[in-house]
Amino acid sequence: MTGPDVLILGGTAEARALAAELERTGVPAISSLAGRVADPVRPVGQVRIGGFGGVDGLAGYLRSSGVRAVVDATHPFAARISASAARACAAEGVPLLRLARPGWSTHPLADTWRWVGGFPAAVAAAEEAGNRVFLTSGRTTLSAFRSIRAAFVLVRVVEPVAGPLPAGWSVITSRGPYTVDGERTLLREHRIDVLVTKDSGGTMTEAKLTAADELGVRVVVVRRPDAPAGVPSVDGVGPAVQWAARCPALSARAWPDR
Repeated sequence: MTGPDVLILGGTAEARALAAELERTGVPAISSLAGRVADPVRPVGQVRIGGFGGVDGLAGYLRSSGVRAVVDATHPFAARISASAARACAAEGVPLLRLARPGWSTHPLADTWRWVGGFPAAVAAAEEAGNRVFLTSGRTTLSAFRSIRAAFVLVRVVEPVAGPLPAGWSVITSRGPYTVDGERTLLREHRIDVLVTKDSGGTMTEAKLTAADELGVRVVVVRRPDAPAGVPSVDGVGPAVQWAARCPALSARAWPDR
């Protein structure tokens, strides 16, 4: 049995869509999930769960698996794995593509938001903007907000939070997509006056931005980290499939009808 031709670094909706499209076209692929979520939405096809062990571990996997190309379709804020992928692929001579959904910088409401360059700046901006905060930046960012001076902080995460949180914090666990009606109700019930989010992009969590605008809730958005230099990037599954189809490193057996 032959191994996969394409390694998809995934966990996002785009990664799952790419896995489905590659399977449909007969391209051997394997999706890699970090394993930080206990019950992830699994893509079709082969799946591996767990980290690689940094640059050296990923490079070793590329050598041992015979993977011919890599698509980094991780979350736009997964800067560490993206950097590791760039270094490992360069070291092993494996073509790498970055697949990242479009951000919200071109959103019709983008000019009304406060854009900041990192989480410490988001804390300061939120303190200036209001006193009842809806924090939707993800479980791994919570430590950066522990010092925030606010009367109330509502945290929404996919997985339960481990350990105690500061006084005045409340947690809800849920997974998108969300609706404008649902987000409007949530903001009203908790009397939120400032929303803090990352520039994750996409439509699954976009409704909160519309609801915040309707209710006059101020919005603080953390800009995306820079992508690794020199790595080609696309913002959709279609262009990613086209890149794979043109990639010289992929064998003819992976594309029987091209």
